[in-house]
Amino acid sequence: MPENSSPKEMPFVQHLLELRDRLLAITAVTVVILLVLMPFANDLFHLLADPLLAKMPEDTKMIAIDVASPFLTPFKLTLILSVFLAMPMILYHLWAFVAPGLYKNEKSMVLPLMVSSTTLFYLGMVFAYYLVFPLIFGFMVSMTPEGVEMTTDISRYLDFVLKLLFAFGVAFQVPIATILLVRVGIVTPESLAEKRPYIIVGAFIVGMLMTPPDMISQTLLAIPIWLLFELGLIISRAMVDKANDNEDKPNLALSKDELEQEIAKIEDKKDT
Repeated sequence: MPENSSPKEMPFVQHLLELRDRLLAITAVTVVILLVLMPFANDLFHLLADPLLAKMPEDTKMIAIDVASPFLTPFKLTLILSVFLAMPMILYHLWAFVAPGLYKNEKSMVLPLMVSSTTLFYLGMVFAYYLVFPLIFGFMVSMTPEGVEMTTDISRYLDFVLKLLFAFGVAFQVPIATILLVRVGIVTPESLAEKRPYIIVGAFIVGMLMTPPDMISQTLLAIPIWLLFELGLIISRAMVDKANDNEDKPNLALSKDELEQEIAKIEDKKDT
């Protein structure tokens, strides 16, 4: 198929059947992971709560306000974790569903972006768990007034940390967004570099909106956004320079017709 040719269209009903099959496969994978993790639901919640428990005073415990919270909260965590772990399979089926409708040059760009985007999302959550959580919880515990015992509800704690994990996972997509904007020609690396002051201010605004109202978590989100923007800018410049070098090089490859003509000329010289 030529690079810019349109793929053969499938009937609408066949699209729906394929979508159904892929959704069933995604659901099956997620359910299998959930069933495997369910016996370890309480251990997984304790692992998630460890950054806070490590900063709290000795003999201090978390509480469960609602009657069903001791069961529903670890189950909610396990379900969300199952979706996160199934993300590579989810993205694969999404890719397989839309790939027949993409051109060749689009396929070569989408697959690396999906892999790198998933990896950066996981790295963002790891960064939040191992670096951000200890700093935030240490600050909050140290700021607890004298005579006040910090006893956190497990369901509210889960909502709090999930919001932070998701925020950092999304924030780590900044290099992908930067590269994509340059690749499709919406902006240039030079124009992005000129807008650096606005992007830094925007990073702190995003940090304010996506994190709890404390300066530590806002700053710990804004600084990685800025640094990841700089990384995306460096990669984008390298891509543009490479593309310009390829355009400057002469095209030494011969087409099929030109190759046949050269062979015919050589044979004519041998005959004479």
